[in-house]
Amino acid sequence: MAIKNMTVAATTRSLDADMTVDEFKEWLRRFDTDQDGRISRDELRRALRAIRSRFTGWRSRQGISYADADGDGYIDDSEVDGLIEFAQKNLGLKIVAY
Repeated sequence: MAIKNMTVAATTRSLDADMTVDEFKEWLRRFDTDQDGRISRDELRRALRAIRSRFTGWRSRQGISYADADGDGYIDDSEVDGLIEFAQKNLGLKIVAY
């Protein structure tokens, strides 16, 4: 899998390969720079840059808005499934259950 050896600094990922839900969560955790267990809009923006997404500021706002069920401005563990749905629908990521 392409993301297993990813680091936050200057790392990119192909959108063509499948990743599991657990791989997606682990990859996303690498962008949790303040280690609070939540993903902020800025952290999501950095993750989107790593996959060479365009319009990362706009997409990160959309992703937070889509997945942030409690409206606190962060994606926590209970909201990651919404972010996965957003990533599949709007970013073209292929995230599978196995």
